[in-house]
Amino acid sequence: MSRESGSNLTNKQLQDLLPKALGQIGAMQQDRPDLIVLAWPQVIGEKLAAMTKAVSFDKGILYVKVSNSTLYSLLSQHERGRLLKSLREKFPSVEIKNISFRMG
Repeated sequence: MSRESGSNLTNKQLQDLLPKALGQIGAMQQDRPDLIVLAWPQVIGEKLAAMTKAVSFDKGILYVKVSNSTLYSLLSQHERGRLLKSLREKFPSVEIKNISFRMG
């Protein structure tokens, strides 16, 4: 078997395996809502991560505690759309409906 035909065999095998592997990763994300909660500091950014805490993800809603009313207002009125977009890009196989901000 030549080197070229051996690499074609490897490429074919990867093409066959990749969709299945990606599907399994997507399923794992759906079964692991803690991954979305853990990703919150990266999504919100370093400065605001210290003043917020994602506490749970349930039925497509991420619940986030916010440290003060000014930040609550800013996030719920002005930043929600951007944050949802970022979460949906990071977790494309998970239905993320909304972010619920709460004082706490």
